Amino acid sequence: MSPVGADDTCPSSCVCARESGMVNCSLGAEETEVPSEIPAWTSTLILKGRNISTLPTRAFTPNGTELEVMRLVLSYNGIQAIEARAFLGLTRLHLLDLSHNQLESISAQAFHGLPELRSLYLNSSFLPCATAQLQNALSAQTLRNLHRLELAGNNLKSIPLQRLDIYNLHALVLVNNSLENIERENISSLYKQQRIRVYLSLNPFRCNCDLEAFYYWLKNSSQCPDAARILCTEPESKRGIPVERLRGEDVDCMNENLEAVSYVLLGIVSALIGVVFLMVLYLNRGGIKRWLNNIREACRDQMEVYHYRYEQDSDPRLASVAV
Repeated sequence: MSPVGADDTCPSSCVCARESGMVNCSLGAEETEVPSEIPAWTSTLILKGRNISTLPTRAFTPNGTELEVMRLVLSYNGIQAIEARAFLGLTRLHLLDLSHNQLESISAQAFHGLPELRSLYLNSSFLPCATAQLQNALSAQTLRNLHRLELAGNNLKSIPLQRLDIYNLHALVLVNNSLENIERENISSLYKQQRIRVYLSLNPFRCNCDLEAFYYWLKNSSQCPDAARILCTEPESKRGIPVERLRGEDVDCMNENLEAVSYVLLGIVSALIGVVFLMVLYLNRGGIKRWLNNIREACRDQMEVYHYRYEQDSDPRLASVAV
């Protein structure tokens, strides 16, 4: 086996084009490892459709020889794990595409040794068990020069970056995830980082008063190019309505809280009125009893009068028949 980059031999199952610096190794579906003989002149390396389950440490430079690769495409390889410093030796790498894999584990140091990385694509890459590890892997120390980060289709419930203002991001793609809201801390950071463009369509935003900070950022900022396609999912009455077309009172926490307080106060006042009424009844129970007795007596007297008149007016012949 020749050392990595030791000669110009094109790796088996690959197609090489020295003029453009491209090595395309997308023809070996049965291959389970990274090719070991990558030419020194390679600037674009494409590995797609292989069965590479794990990227170990120094996966591309096992002999310690640095490569000049600037673009690395690893999509659709069924990658399940990325170990620490898997890309060590690719110091000139500008673009890394790991989209459409099945990551179950990713080391916090997975991207160490990539000081020139500008674009990182992780679309539809993570299984639910790995999303919690994503924030550590995307540390600012590792990716401080990153300009574009794509995380579409990963079922994310929050932005997996500790602080947006410590990155050099120009584009953050979070399309088709499970975001219901954007936290106030992230909104404050976005206001400070005007260069960032954030893509957020196809997320199930919950349009209640918790969305207030995000709503006003969306209305007053041009940092979200797909703002018109950001729709409410809940509540049912607002489903399908663009967030930016909501009214201010729809997301006004103060009005909502005041309305809730008003209902509480109304309930308390009603309860107090009921208690006072019962106390009045209790304190006047003697008078009320006499009043009821008087009404009963009056009704009885009236009924006796009606009974007497009935007997006086009855037909004498009926009495004879009765006898």
